[in-house]
Amino acid sequence: MTTSMESGSCIVVIMCLVFAITAEANYFNNMRYVYARRGSSLSHNYRDALTKSLLFFEGQRSGKLPTDQRMRWRGDSGLSDGSAERVDLTGGYYDAGDNVKFGLPMAFTTTMLSWSVLEFGGRMGDDLPHARNAIRWAADYLLKATAHPDTIYVQVGDPNLDHKCWERPEDMDTPRNVYKVDAQNPGSDVASETAAALAAASMVFRSTDRPYSQLLLQTAMRVFEFADKYRGAYSDSLQSDVCPFYCSYSGYHDELLWGAAWLQKATANESYLNYIQINGHTLGADDNVNIFSWDDKHAGTKVLLAKAFLLRNINSLEEYKGHADNFICSLLPGAPTSQTQYTPGGLIYKMSQSNLQYVTSTSFLLFTYAKYLSVSKQVVRCGNIVATPARIRTIAKRQVDYILGDNPLRMSYMVGYGAKFPQHIHHRGSSLPSIYHHPKIIACNDGFEALYSNAPNPNTLVGAIVGGPDNNDHFSDERSDYSQSEPTTYINAPLVGSLAYLAHLS
Repeated sequence: MTTSMESGSCIVVIMCLVFAITAEANYFNNMRYVYARRGSSLSHNYRDALTKSLLFFEGQRSGKLPTDQRMRWRGDSGLSDGSAERVDLTGGYYDAGDNVKFGLPMAFTTTMLSWSVLEFGGRMGDDLPHARNAIRWAADYLLKATAHPDTIYVQVGDPNLDHKCWERPEDMDTPRNVYKVDAQNPGSDVASETAAALAAASMVFRSTDRPYSQLLLQTAMRVFEFADKYRGAYSDSLQSDVCPFYCSYSGYHDELLWGAAWLQKATANESYLNYIQINGHTLGADDNVNIFSWDDKHAGTKVLLAKAFLLRNINSLEEYKGHADNFICSLLPGAPTSQTQYTPGGLIYKMSQSNLQYVTSTSFLLFTYAKYLSVSKQVVRCGNIVATPARIRTIAKRQVDYILGDNPLRMSYMVGYGAKFPQHIHHRGSSLPSIYHHPKIIACNDGFEALYSNAPNPNTLVGAIVGGPDNNDHFSDERSDYSQSEPTTYINAPLVGSLAYLAHLS
């Protein structure tokens, strides 16, 4: 005989189960609606998309361009960067559609490109050398930025003045101010991310360029020591020079744990494992964060450390398997702990500004964690829902397919891919005529005519992923709407790994 309390509990459980099934069914019904409207076999040329996603980084290069440069409308730029501090800071990447080199997103971009190669490089085929080149272009710059002990150069260019101009990188006449963190003005966030980037890159080159790999790793260890010794957020020191552009909103604790995780992976040194065990909870290991970005590394750290438990049998990191599982459950439609909003067309929606950065980073984590689960023959349990590796990959693939055109607008959000893609991206170099067609300098204010023009960009920034549509799947394709139409390196970087996985399957 059942008591009234037991009966009520059963009703609650049944109702929750029905709600979960209904929510997940609605999600998949939405996706079927999208696919039906697209009217195709739902197949994509992921190999072509992978090639183009890497080509994009050549369009973002700063410095003296190499002879094998494929994005031919670009020219040399920023050749005196660093001279204000009598250091060489040439090279690296412009973060987005402007002409500033921001160290925090550039380091995150490097880490994610490296992680993509480490997990899926064997599936990249002829694109693997281009992926390595993209990583080395950034890593070379980060080595320059960390060449002086207890000092990291974290930015080149005054963003406030740069954003008052609309000019090609080749024409820059705005101040190329240099910004740094040091013992007196710490920046544990940018320093730890830089350490993570160098450590991850060191593993990419371990088998092909041993001396370079060792230099990267030794520098990563030194930079992390600096980050941990002199603690503080870099935006507290640099304030309006980095905020609101790349302000450290999440603080620096997540980067310290992220940096330690990458160094533990790169070195297998017990000291980094001990650091994680001692400091993990203080640095936010238990924080229930289901976002992964250039600013917040919690989710990525949990997936990375879960691998150490699942595949390397480091039992002291078992709790990170639970943390990574919770992250998956927060994304799974219909799961009891789901926290993720999806657009009517099925796109993960986190924030209104450059939402696709969260979609590409999340998709990469889904593919990567599914790989770890497959190898270790495990699943994720979200209440009554079992998330198998195949189920997790299905969600990730649908996000990638949405970006490539399986959406209500049938719009590819990768420039140069598909029959319909953005024509008015918020990008100075792309929107202004190339110096090879218009050698005369286009002055600071003269370029604004192009910003507000209705004409398509004259230069195609092939492979660029823009910020993407709003929460109702609407996309304006207006150059002035930077939140939707601006590409960034850190949107593209995680997508490289996802495309490599999918290209291998197809």
